[in-house]
Amino acid sequence: MEQKTKINAEDGKQDLVITREFDLPLELLFKAYAEPELIEQWMGTKVLILENKKYGGWQFETTDPKGNKHGFSGVIHEFSPNRKITRTFEMANTPFGVQLEITEFEKLTDDTSKVTMHVIYESAAQRDQVLKLPFAQGINWAHNRMEELLKTFK
Repeated sequence: MEQKTKINAEDGKQDLVITREFDLPLELLFKAYAEPELIEQWMGTKVLILENKKYGGWQFETTDPKGNKHGFSGVIHEFSPNRKITRTFEMANTPFGVQLEITEFEKLTDDTSKVTMHVIYESAAQRDQVLKLPFAQGINWAHNRMEELLKTFK
């Protein structure tokens, strides 16, 4: 299956850029990142906290097939509806440090839009560790799931 979500990770750098074009209007795409009920559906995670404002906190929790809970959390530094979300991201109980995510939303046409995520890690080594995980497949799967879910709202 084609990977519609593209990841650009240049050798030796501590960041990467994720891009994806969607057959969804901009406002609907942004809602998928801002509304807890939608996040839970397409990410397959539980939203414990989501304060969509400057210095707001967020905390998600997922349960793996063995019943183990995994937490993700951070602070929202910028929340500009239909335009941009800047936040920190940290996975609990992992060796990975805090990363910075700058997610920008772009209208392409009335019915299509694009998301660009610039993710900055503490080091190139940390970024490379994350890329060894099924990271690319996971984000592509989640984006596919989001697009299918949101098409029912059009």
